[in-house]
Amino acid sequence: MNSQNAETPDWEPPSLSGWGIEKCAIGISLGGAASARDWKTSSQWVGRAEERGLHSVWLPEMHFAPGVTTSPLLILAALAARTEKIRLATTSLLLPVHDPIRIAEEIASLDELSQGRVIIGLGRGFRPALFSAFGIDPRQKRDRFDAALDLMLAAWRGEPVSLEGTPFQRASENSPQKLRPPHQKPHPPLTVAAFGPKGLQQAARRGLPYLASPMEGFAQIQENLEIYREALPAEFAHHQPIVPIMRTVFVCDDDATKNRIFGRLEAENRQYTKSAKSGTPKVIAKAMEAPIEERVIIGGVAEVTDQLARYRNILGMNLMVIRPQIGGTDENERLDAVDRLLEEVWPRLN
Repeated sequence: MNSQNAETPDWEPPSLSGWGIEKCAIGISLGGAASARDWKTSSQWVGRAEERGLHSVWLPEMHFAPGVTTSPLLILAALAARTEKIRLATTSLLLPVHDPIRIAEEIASLDELSQGRVIIGLGRGFRPALFSAFGIDPRQKRDRFDAALDLMLAAWRGEPVSLEGTPFQRASENSPQKLRPPHQKPHPPLTVAAFGPKGLQQAARRGLPYLASPMEGFAQIQENLEIYREALPAEFAHHQPIVPIMRTVFVCDDDATKNRIFGRLEAENRQYTKSAKSGTPKVIAKAMEAPIEERVIIGGVAEVTDQLARYRNILGMNLMVIRPQIGGTDENERLDAVDRLLEEVWPRLN
């Protein structure tokens, strides 16, 4: 195996039907489940999401911070056993730090266990501590990402794969292995959490949808989509794109609640910016410096409806992934905000 396929797509463009999207869909993004209490809360949220007919639940992969999800596929496997319809997704499975043969097997197993409900969001990572802990040169992250994805795609096509000649080559055994394929053919839907022109162009060359981060403001997402679309292969131009966008969304009417939530989010952003300042790529630092109002959607029904319609009409959004667990709010407020989003806002958009 080599990474020659990295510059050109080797499958058909992703389709709305392949993603299970008939019209503008909605999913939820949950934070870390690092304790039994966190797991119970997350499980309850997913149960409610399935009952309400939401499209998907999304989990990140993060390391070396309190309360983060280090193994999203493990959590999604547990959720697969408790659900029947909701799709199970990662926002940023960090390919450069994983053995690609092992991760391809795990994804295929999860896809079979869930009977084809898996969506895999891929990421590269950017924190220096992440690469240092895994003994990886951060300058190699894009090459490792491409090589890992090439191996995974080949394995899912049924080809024997080997780590020989790749950045993942072992010192001893690199014999070709043939893996069990996933339930979905040729593989589960894939998307890429990309930051900056190089990452966006890398995703576009493969025809993988760009997953917009909740850290990016509207203008930055619009700019990124332009970069992404310019880099798409010509054969993808006439296909309706998948445009998933992650946002913090909260429906509430009173100004006191809105101000409290904005204050908490601004404090979180300051803390995150401070802790991530060293070694943070410029494009991510730029995103975090933008006013919080440009990155979250908080307000009454009419205001939230108007803002979401802007994302749909201007950016082409057809999957909104919301973050319901907002600091500074209690569980009843969160549940009420999601109920109002689903019952009063979403019908106006569809």
